Amino acid sequence: MSRRRNPFDDLEEFFERFSRQFENQPGFDQDVFGMGGANRMSVDLADRDAEFVVTADAPGFSKEEIDVRVTGRRLTIEAEREEHTEEEEETYLRSERHSESLRRTLQLPEPVEEEGVSATYKNGVLTITLPKREPETGGKSIDIE
Repeated sequence: MSRRRNPFDDLEEFFERFSRQFENQPGFDQDVFGMGGANRMSVDLADRDAEFVVTADAPGFSKEEIDVRVTGRRLTIEAEREEHTEEEEETYLRSERHSESLRRTLQLPEPVEEEGVSATYKNGVLTITLPKREPETGGKSIDIE
């Protein structure tokens, strides 16, 4: 049985590409277009010879509220939490809910070894280490006629 493709994945990928095209342009304010702001996760991607290291800011979340996934050359980081406060006074009950979510998807420049990926979370900073995949050697020899 084949699994149906989620149409929102394509839409999200489109907006990520659109955002990346403009984020380094001088004078471009992402908040004007709704692409930045409070729910935007700040991310650094470093190339360290044999591995990539991604550092992402996710303050206020616990490590259980953060999901990191690697699929092919795509890294997705999601953080989601919900707070619920109830306050009761005599006959008055007040209930407040607050939820917060962050999501960021990065296209990695080279394939990585998915099994070797590791992540740590300390003081609101998520650090993900992604070992690069060894280049495939050999290939298929083509005879020329």
